[in-house]
Amino acid sequence: MEIKEQSTESRILEAARQVFMQKGFAAARMQEIADVAGINKGLLHYYFRNKNKLFKAVFDEAFEQFALQLNGVFAADIPLFDKIEAFVNEYMDILLENPALPGFVINELNQKGGEFVKGLMSRKNKPNPLPLVGQIQMEVEAGRIRPVNPLHLVLNMLSMCAFPFIARPMFQGIVQVDDATYLKLMENRKREVTSFILNAIRLNQ
Repeated sequence: MEIKEQSTESRILEAARQVFMQKGFAAARMQEIADVAGINKGLLHYYFRNKNKLFKAVFDEAFEQFALQLNGVFAADIPLFDKIEAFVNEYMDILLENPALPGFVINELNQKGGEFVKGLMSRKNKPNPLPLVGQIQMEVEAGRIRPVNPLHLVLNMLSMCAFPFIARPMFQGIVQVDDATYLKLMENRKREVTSFILNAIRLNQ
């Protein structure tokens, strides 16, 4: 289905986001993106010289959304358990909307390492989990949750949300589930991850 009534560049980015979401980075084709955007392939290459540059533009847009949404959760004045649930829901929703992003990040880290991280951290809007880290530490010191390392807890939350998207092709191949079943599983995973994390830090468990 073609995307119309937008600027050419925004049409290209929306088409690319759709195709990357459906096919992943490796399987996406520039011709298919051009078709969805309703333009010819030559015009697509005029705006974005190759698939890597196009995906980077999609990534930049998604990263901005990712940072703003998660920072809103991190800074919210709400109880810790509510914040953990909100974080998992927001993070998983972003990944469900942009499932190719984790794989792109891993690829960029492998190829560019610290240069890629430095570029992310130089942005005006970037994730800032320090308010959450501080809140976890306060809850530990007040004796309201188990004595956990806040950095490990945040890392666990990130990993449990992101890893299924990084390992998606392998996981689907091993357990033999189709795309619809996988996506339904990821929706259910929001509750699973939240429950697992909360049960791990509650007292008297």
